Amino acid sequence: MRVVVMGTGYVGLVAGACFSDSGNHVTCLDVDAEKVSSLRAGRIPIFEPGLDEMVSRNTKAGRLAFSTDPESALKNAEVVFIAVGTPSEADGRANMTYVLKAAETIKACLKHKAVVVMKSTVPVGTNDTVREVLKGSAQLIDVVSNPEFLKEGTAINDFLRPERVILGFRNEAAKEVMEDLYAPFVRSGNPIIFMSPRSAELAKYAANSFLALKISFINEMGLIAEKVGADINEVRKGIITDSRIGNKFLYPGCGYGGSCFPKDVLALIDLGKSVEVPMGLFDSVHRINERQKKTAFEKLDRHFKGNWKGRTVAIWGLAFKPMTDDMREAPSVTLIEQVLKAGGKVKAYDPVALREAKRMFENKVELFDNAYEAVTGADALAVLTEWNEFRSPDFEGLKEKMKTPVLFDGRNLFNPESARRYGFTYFCIGRPDHV
Repeated sequence: MRVVVMGTGYVGLVAGACFSDSGNHVTCLDVDAEKVSSLRAGRIPIFEPGLDEMVSRNTKAGRLAFSTDPESALKNAEVVFIAVGTPSEADGRANMTYVLKAAETIKACLKHKAVVVMKSTVPVGTNDTVREVLKGSAQLIDVVSNPEFLKEGTAINDFLRPERVILGFRNEAAKEVMEDLYAPFVRSGNPIIFMSPRSAELAKYAANSFLALKISFINEMGLIAEKVGADINEVRKGIITDSRIGNKFLYPGCGYGGSCFPKDVLALIDLGKSVEVPMGLFDSVHRINERQKKTAFEKLDRHFKGNWKGRTVAIWGLAFKPMTDDMREAPSVTLIEQVLKAGGKVKAYDPVALREAKRMFENKVELFDNAYEAVTGADALAVLTEWNEFRSPDFEGLKEKMKTPVLFDGRNLFNPESARRYGFTYFCIGRPDHV
């Protein structure tokens, strides 16, 4: 099948690569000429395991191409995916500028029968809006809503072996095209779920907001555990064996980040306001998470008694989660901003996010290619991302390199007794601080 994907961000690039890998001829279209040139040269702008190899293989095979020319790209397309960005406005509302521009481009260039697919995460009703923009185009079969459920770090596997594919459609012709396109990815029996476009749009927000709810729930319980002398890890074990609850997304930590959960929770809150249904539950989810991201600084600030003059904090882990270089809404960003504002200094290490950190903080943060070099002379170490290489550190070596052995474990990776046995003042999440 001939497929065009508009947008070469995270979702668009993964979708384009995976569709081409199943035999389709895919053109990824973007307005950024420099980005397209880099992609043609094999330079991938994001870190996602397996993506660079997949892009290279399918580009060489002639199944995957990159273009800035919409007229040429759309010339023979049977399916056109809109996978452009929908960044949050200050009030949480999704910015639809790029989606509407993409729809206008399709209207101007589409000269034959095709299905247009909304892949971007968009407010409920966007399918109708895009359909209205395209109204009058005799070539449009339908506008289908097809939300993505990719996890950064495992996106290739998530796309190739989806737990489910959601398709919001109106007519049988579009349904048949999309069934054929997704057939190779659901051969193991996982379902394609058909529904109305508005239900599909809301399902995306509902899924991400519920997962965010679980994270904020366990973090809220962690605060209670600290105060009453309980251990949140033990509490967690006591609830996850209940089959109604399960164990996923119930790990206490220093808050969620990334491009999806924060944005989608705010968008759902905004949707509630627009239809006069206050989203009190998700207002709380958002507030809890914003508070949780400040936990590291608050504990260190109490330890240093508010005196940050001459203090240096080392950070291990800048990305919001392992296996990605994405620092959007990451707890590391909150800690860096707070330490710098208080007058302290920051030294940091991350296996893959250093380039992104340099872009975000320029010369304000000292970045290192080696984890142990980053802690040299530091007054405290904050571990904020659960990369595997951080799970069994050389505590003796750490203590020797640091100015003072203070450790904030933002992901509860370490045994508190072990860290304290090596002489560390140890802080974590959801367990009482014993200083």
